Amino acid sequence: MTHPYLPVLVFFAVALAVPLGALALARVWMTFFTPIKRGVEKNALYECGVNPLSERQTRFHSKYYMFGLLFLVFDVETVFLLPFAVAFLGFKSSGSFIAAMVFLLLLAEGLLWAWSKGLLDWRLLSKPSIARR
Repeated sequence: MTHPYLPVLVFFAVALAVPLGALALARVWMTFFTPIKRGVEKNALYECGVNPLSERQTRFHSKYYMFGLLFLVFDVETVFLLPFAVAFLGFKSSGSFIAAMVFLLLLAEGLLWAWSKGLLDWRLLSKPSIARR
């Protein structure tokens, strides 16, 4: 009779062997079929055939990242609200409506917070300085 935890052990062994095998196969492929070619042209920046305008490390204002996070939050909001809007007429109780309104209230609170912090005001941003070579 087999041990009851044998399938779990096999699962963990396979879950460990597959990524390690893929990494080993990638290393073998890199070693034998794609040797590293070092050189000035190989390590140079490439921007679609245009000479780069700045160094590799360009600084961006932190508001760009916050604006991106806000976009993701409100994008996910749409993913959650669209199915609710489609199925709204099929709901019999008012509990689902209240849940949706609480969800919208929390999102409106987040929008007001971002607005009060000035994250949506682009006029306050100064132009990023281009690093000199």
